[in-house]
Amino acid sequence: MGDKTTVAAVLEPLARGALGPHSPVRFEFWDGSAIEPEGACAGTIRIRSKDALRHMVWAPGELGIGRAYVSGLVDLDGDIFAILRALASTAPSDAALGLGAAWQAIGAARQLGALGRRPAPPPEEVRPLRGPLHTKRRDAAAISHHYDVGNDFYRLVLGPSMTYSCARFAAADDDGSGGANETVSLDDAQSAKHDLICRKLGLRPGMRLLDVGCGWGSMAIHAAATYGAQVVGVTISSAQVELARARVAEAGLAADVEIRLADYRDLRGEEFDAISSIGMFEHVGTKRAAEYFGTLRALLRPEGRLLNHAISSAGGSVMGRNSFVGRYVFPDGELVDVGEVALAMQRAGFEVRDVEALREHYALTLRAWVANLESAWDHAVSLTSAGRARIWRLYMAASALGFEDGGLGLHQVLGVVPDAQGRTGMPGTRRAWG
Repeated sequence: MGDKTTVAAVLEPLARGALGPHSPVRFEFWDGSAIEPEGACAGTIRIRSKDALRHMVWAPGELGIGRAYVSGLVDLDGDIFAILRALASTAPSDAALGLGAAWQAIGAARQLGALGRRPAPPPEEVRPLRGPLHTKRRDAAAISHHYDVGNDFYRLVLGPSMTYSCARFAAADDDGSGGANETVSLDDAQSAKHDLICRKLGLRPGMRLLDVGCGWGSMAIHAAATYGAQVVGVTISSAQVELARARVAEAGLAADVEIRLADYRDLRGEEFDAISSIGMFEHVGTKRAAEYFGTLRALLRPEGRLLNHAISSAGGSVMGRNSFVGRYVFPDGELVDVGEVALAMQRAGFEVRDVEALREHYALTLRAWVANLESAWDHAVSLTSAGRARIWRLYMAASALGFEDGGLGLHQVLGVVPDAQGRTGMPGTRRAWG
């Protein structure tokens, strides 16, 4: 690279081609040069080393960019939501690298001295999981990668509610028809979500509830403390079991709530009045959906209800090995079309009685989590690693935008098991849930 040739000069044609000529994002490089936006600036992407380009050459697309960001070779300075939205809105629809653009990128990397051996991925990246997809052993490894990274880190991100699923931002007297209420606090919104589920399940004192994928016990505690339910919570995360049991004891509910380290496939020979599955189905997989709902159906008494609360996408999607989320966040995760969820429940013997979409609420939830993380960044890094904190910031911000623009959905699907005469015990309207 000649003395008068800056990194920005070499990369500007490539950046303009990939993002369009009017991108409002500023790019700053390790030599101090920059690509300036033509108008208002949404934020700065700071590329600190040519090693960032090596990641992108060896893994074109989101995985290479993600690796560079997790490694600290790339920084996003400013409002991360504005930066990501600006990138998404200005990139041409055919922005995926074609052969010509790929050769242009390799040529630019060669000119900058950024070619070389494949760089090692950051240590936070999950290594290839062994065995067939969604076996008990492989699922346990995938869950451990995501959830067993420190309860204190999760407490910082999630807040006192310790609830890792979409909240419901509605006032106590709001039926939700007016949309998400941004003035409601995160903790109150999580409590409102748990209360909505309890009401949909028709919980009453003494009823037996199974909470599948119980996390840190928040739903179980709410159902026992507020509705007098007898609750069994199951999870395959040992870190979650440890804290959930401690929280149950602290709440004085040890006689009412049992937390088990168990896979849903191990549940046999018991009967429950209701089952909640909150943020669990994403880990089940399409091919296991029939087994999942069949197992839960066998555990419910006649007129028993199941509430399945899960992220969805139109047509479904798999978080593959070449995606950032698949490598760093939810290995083996799958998002199932809500229509397929309802169909699988019906085939298992449930009568589907209600479907409710809450995607705007998840966008608010994720923005609150990002705010928690960014406001205590140094502490978050000390609890886990800089790379892990970066993973969470990027994936939560991008996910929030996905829920805002409709690329991601969140649905609660309520099913009931009719008795031999077809009775369900269901109220005639949503308002009658109480």
